[in-house]
Amino acid sequence: MTPIDGMPDDSRYARCIQSSKRVYWDIDEHVIRGRYFDVAHKFLPDGLSLADAFTTLSPDERRFVSQIQGRTYANIFGLVERFINAKILELGRDHALGDQEAVEALVRFSAEELKHQALFRRIDAMVGEVLPDGYRFDVDPNAVARTVLAKGNWAVLALTLHIELFTQLHYRRSIDPDSELSKDVFLYHWKEECQHAILDELELVRHNATLSTEERDRGVDEFIALVAAVDGILREQAATDASYFAANCRRAMDAGEVQTIEAAFLAAYRWQYIHSGARHPHFGKVLSGLISESQRQRIQAAIATLH
Repeated sequence: MTPIDGMPDDSRYARCIQSSKRVYWDIDEHVIRGRYFDVAHKFLPDGLSLADAFTTLSPDERRFVSQIQGRTYANIFGLVERFINAKILELGRDHALGDQEAVEALVRFSAEELKHQALFRRIDAMVGEVLPDGYRFDVDPNAVARTVLAKGNWAVLALTLHIELFTQLHYRRSIDPDSELSKDVFLYHWKEECQHAILDELELVRHNATLSTEERDRGVDEFIALVAAVDGILREQAATDASYFAANCRRAMDAGEVQTIEAAFLAAYRWQYIHSGARHPHFGKVLSGLISESQRQRIQAAIATLH
């Protein structure tokens, strides 16, 4: 994002359009290419799965953990991109009779989010073909979207920016450096999320300028509530994935070890979907330009409880 931070907003919308055209990809032609998942390989890098935290497991068992987490990664992204797309379509109407480059940039954003949802549905189905039966992801994307979209624009856009930024961090710091990982799904997703983060920031700053102090303060509270709701989903999925692992790891486990594994799943999921975004330097920079120090400290204190 930094090379265009100093550009005027209209230039940034135009730059996002150019980027969208340049990095365009097709699910079958560029990503899947007739391939399938191989259970001899991990599906997430150790830096995201936090493999070292699974201290009681063998290397093969840790690989299985990464495969479970990889399937959940696809489902979580399919989940969040449902409400992100709905919000982007809504925001596009604000520009409909004004800046047409902003409209085109947001329409492209929406089309790409729809493609990402289709990609992650494919990934979930493909992983399901090679992993044991019994995996569950019971969260309804539409129900979650309704809950998120009931909050104000400030909170939803802050959460969306947080998500788009941690996607970039995941790729750059954990996925790209891992020489043992097949990267195409992550690579092509990352390519389009780069300009999405720019658009999220533009829309968040634009909306922030329309708010009163009281409305902005309410937005901060709503953002904290949304992060807590995300954590609730992660806690449930960590328990579900730990149970699935225990049922399919081919050895007996006592209740204490299962609890330890569940705690490690939760730590990994909180890192992937909360802390990696909250600690992203650009997220802090953007928020610091929009909210007071006391509001920033409220957000930090709330997130610090999730450990």
